Amino acid sequence: MNAECAFGDGAKVEKEAPSLPLNHRFLEPEKAVKTITDMAIWEKSEAYMEYTGFIVTLNEAIRAKPLSVDCKVSHNIKKLNELLDKINNLIDVFPPIEQPQRFGNVAFKDWLNQVRLNSTTYLQEALDPKLHLAIPEIKVYLEESFGNSTRIDYGTGHEMSFIMFLCCLYKISCLQLDDNVSTVFILFNKYLKIARRLQQTYRMEPAGSHGVWSLDDYQFVPFIWGSSQLIDQPRIYPPAKFVEEDIIEKYSNDYIFLSCIKYIKEVKKGPFAEHSNQLWSISAVGSWAKINQGLIKMYKKEVLGKFPVIQHVLFGSLLPIRRFPIQQ
Repeated sequence: MNAECAFGDGAKVEKEAPSLPLNHRFLEPEKAVKTITDMAIWEKSEAYMEYTGFIVTLNEAIRAKPLSVDCKVSHNIKKLNELLDKINNLIDVFPPIEQPQRFGNVAFKDWLNQVRLNSTTYLQEALDPKLHLAIPEIKVYLEESFGNSTRIDYGTGHEMSFIMFLCCLYKISCLQLDDNVSTVFILFNKYLKIARRLQQTYRMEPAGSHGVWSLDDYQFVPFIWGSSQLIDQPRIYPPAKFVEEDIIEKYSNDYIFLSCIKYIKEVKKGPFAEHSNQLWSISAVGSWAKINQGLIKMYKKEVLGKFPVIQHVLFGSLLPIRRFPIQQ
C-alpha cells in the first residue's frame, strides 16, 4: 500500500464513501443565499459541512508530501486531467484581442462561452456512462470555476466553485478516498495553472474589492493545502524562508505554496512586505502547522463567512442548502 494514498495520520482506508441511491434525483444548482441573514442558514447547511470537511480531509492527505511523491493515479484522475487539458488548450483558440483598456480582455468571454458549449461533451468523455445523469448538476460548478464573463474577473468564489466540483466528483463516486493526494497534486494543481494563465492572458481583474477575500489578489486554498505540504519540511524552516529567492527557485515545482509565492513575485513589483502584506505577516509565524491551522480559520472567516462571496454559491442535490443532520 502506498502511504501517500492514505490519510495524513497513516490510517488505512477501510471502505469507500457510500454511493448515492439508485433513484437519486440530480438538480441544476441554484443560488440560495440571497440576504445577509441567509448566512446563518449557509453556515449550518449540509453544503458547508461537506465543503469544509472536504478541504480538511485533503489537507490531511497531502500533509508533509511534495508534489513529486509517488501516489496512485487512477483511470478517473487521468480522464479528468485530460478534461482540464482540453479547457486549457481552448485558450490558444481565443487569443487576446487588441483593445483600448488595459484590463479585462473581451476575448475571455468567447473563451468561457466555448467552455460552456463543450462542458457536457468533455464530462461525457471523462466520466463513466453510468455517471452521466450527474452532468447537468456538476457541469455548472465546472463552468463557474474560471471567472465572470461580464466583469472579466476572478476570485475565491470561482476557486470555491472548482473545489465544489471536485467534491461533487467524490459524492457521485467518480473519485474515491485513495484519489485524495492526486486530486490535489494533479487536478487542483492543473486548475491553478489554468487560472493563472487566464489571469495573465486576459488581464483579469481580481474579484471583489481588489482581492479583499484572498491572500494574494486571486487565490486562498492553495495556501492552505500548500502550507500542509510544508509541515516537517526542514529545508523550508523557519517559515520566513518562503520569501527567499533561492528557496523559491529550488522548491516551487515541489510545493504549491512556493509556486504561489513565485507567481506573485513574477506579476508584482516592489517590496514583498508592501504588495503582499498578509503573506508577509504569516511568514513570522513559528511553524507550518500553526500557519496551516491559522489559514483554515482565516478562510472560514474571511471567505466562507463573507456574504459578497457566498451570495454567488450554487446549491443542488449533492451540496444542498438544507440543514446538516445532527447526529444522535
